[in-house]
Amino acid sequence: MKNDPRKHFSALDIIHRVLNEHIKPGDICIDATAGRGKDTLFLAGLVGESGRVTAFDIQEEAVESTRALLRENGMENRVRVVLESHANMADYAEPGTVSAITFNFGWLPGGDHNVFTRPGSSIAAIKAGLPLLRDEGIMTLIIYYGRETGFAERDALLDFLPTIDSDIYTVVEMPFVNRVNCPPIPIVILKG
Repeated sequence: MKNDPRKHFSALDIIHRVLNEHIKPGDICIDATAGRGKDTLFLAGLVGESGRVTAFDIQEEAVESTRALLRENGMENRVRVVLESHANMADYAEPGTVSAITFNFGWLPGGDHNVFTRPGSSIAAIKAGLPLLRDEGIMTLIIYYGRETGFAERDALLDFLPTIDSDIYTVVEMPFVNRVNCPPIPIVILKG
């Protein structure tokens, strides 16, 4: 992105900047959609040796990719990678203890596009994660959609998000308004 007019500022750039400003060494974080492990590795670097990350994915390929990336970077001791639905994250953390939870909705990068996140489990995962956040905790979402998949999930998530209790959480949607071809939608949810 540095002075290259051809490189676009991405949804991931936005979310990583927000997470970088928010997460401190010693924090507890959750990567609700491990994918290839890049966000898991990013979180592991932010929490430091005294922090912990739990990463979820329902695909064995994603879990193995994440574990391999963590090993390559010497971060495997900071992270627990779980082959399970993110909708069950409340089984892995206590309420009010998590500094950040991050989601990338869609499909596994470079994987089978017939396997992707679904509205029912995605909304259940958000609902499960919100009480886990500590005061001033943050949840980030990137909604990837397009092709033959993702529109139903995008619509369901965008319908659900305004129903989150505004006395406890602030939900900020940051759509790209001048990009074509289904640009991802970054969203930040702040507690407190």
